Amino acid sequence: MKRSELVAKIAVENPHLTNGDAEKVVAAVFDTIVDHLAVGGRFELRGFGVFSVRHRDSGQRRNPRTGETVWVDAKSVPFFKTGRDLHNRLNAD
Repeated sequence: MKRSELVAKIAVENPHLTNGDAEKVVAAVFDTIVDHLAVGGRFELRGFGVFSVRHRDSGQRRNPRTGETVWVDAKSVPFFKTGRDLHNRLNAD
């Protein structure tokens, strides 16, 4: 599902919202998650999952394609861990 499909679904399921209003809702949710992660926070949606930031140290790494050793700077990467309810729905028997 793409962002535009999510906006359309929210607008259809909530007739009092226009597509523009639904886009503002989606943008607000995504912006809030990103802003919170940017300051090193953790964003939890109970039953769905947790968004967090993991830090990677700098150091030498090997390029798997060429075998060349390269230096990689430290960086922060987003991480998502599924919640129990989502995990169970995806793995239902």
